[in-house]
Amino acid sequence: MATSTSNLSIASTGGLGAGIDVQQFVTLALAGDQANITQLQKQQTALNSQTTALSQITTDFNNLQTAAFALSDPLGALNALTTTSSNSGVVSATASSSALAGTHSVTVSALATTSSYYTNSLAATTVLAPGSFSVQVGTGVAATVTIDSTNNTLAGLAESINTKGIGVQASVISDANGSRLALVSSTTGLPGDLTVSSNTTGLSFTKAVNGSNASLVVDGVPISSTSNTVSGAINGVTLSLASAAAGTPVSITTTPDATQATTAVNAFVSSYNTALKDINVQFAVLSDGSGGGPLESDGSLREAQAALLAAVSYSTPGNNGAVNLGSIGVNLNNDGTLTTTASTLSSALASNFSGVQNFLQATTTGFANNLSKILTNITDSSAGTLGLDAKGISQSSQALSQQISDLQAALTTKRQGLTLLYAQVNVTLQELPLLQSQLTQQLASA
Repeated sequence: MATSTSNLSIASTGGLGAGIDVQQFVTLALAGDQANITQLQKQQTALNSQTTALSQITTDFNNLQTAAFALSDPLGALNALTTTSSNSGVVSATASSSALAGTHSVTVSALATTSSYYTNSLAATTVLAPGSFSVQVGTGVAATVTIDSTNNTLAGLAESINTKGIGVQASVISDANGSRLALVSSTTGLPGDLTVSSNTTGLSFTKAVNGSNASLVVDGVPISSTSNTVSGAINGVTLSLASAAAGTPVSITTTPDATQATTAVNAFVSSYNTALKDINVQFAVLSDGSGGGPLESDGSLREAQAALLAAVSYSTPGNNGAVNLGSIGVNLNNDGTLTTTASTLSSALASNFSGVQNFLQATTTGFANNLSKILTNITDSSAGTLGLDAKGISQSSQALSQQISDLQAALTTKRQGLTLLYAQVNVTLQELPLLQSQLTQQLASA
């Protein structure tokens, strides 16, 4: 204790009786203990930085895993198809993943129509006479509509019909001649054909459109459809009929969707580059030893980096030349990142789509499947390289937190004891002049 306080004066004004600075003495006496705690806190800060960096890299790997799955997904971009029509003014089409590439001939003879009625013109505020009429949709049961004091205007009647849920949409149409009640079937084609009967009201009904089915021929097979959206005539393809053109075949061609495939490949490249760049930053140490990240000495991250670089170097034989990423236009740079050559990728997809697809998607030998396995081995929380690394750092951080907490508690207790001790010393020093005076007086009287 003498060494810790040797540089302190007994009092700021000098001399006995002035006392000491208790807090200063206590602080210096505890300096070694506080230095130990500070050192441990620095270690914990470093561990926290490692945890943050590792969490970001793990997120990068998870995003890369998602991009890899998009490449291997049997219902995803590499299996998407696109359709073209030789005359979209007559018929266009969309394809699902279950469709097959090919060309089909479609001739549209007639469109499906929606049945409708309208009444005679009246003033919008006309009070309708009591009565009723029946509305039948297709071969369904006729529904009776009654006009009474609750709905005896055109607007009121339209509202009451719409609330019945009888398969008819009612509205009021107004023009220069007045207002009319309009009834439109909720079902297209022949099944939705309307019939108005048993009319005892003052309204007269005129049928505007008969409900009829669309008529078309697909690859020589006659098709009748209640809707102008036709599914099932071509496996996995939905036709959208726009107009009739009897005797004029339209070619519907279904091909692999190179645009979606390109987007998926580019998304993978972007995710991979993000992950690798975040790893590279950790190891970017300059010649003077500066510049590295919190994980610059992390062997697990080095292992993950090596595994990732090996994964993108994967190759497989066959596939008509689509044997590795470079063969489809995705090239490895000197820093380990990837660059896509758009023209090469486009050419590969145009001339050898099945080869590209097989290289990326083959169940056991495909690039995406291999990459996914490697990423799982890296990121798995219980057994993966980075998963175990994160767990180890977390355990070390928790142990440090407990150690720091214990030392801080001991320091608090020690501070209290030293404060009491130095306070007593301070009192004694302040009393010394009085004691000296008393001793002098006793000696003088002896």
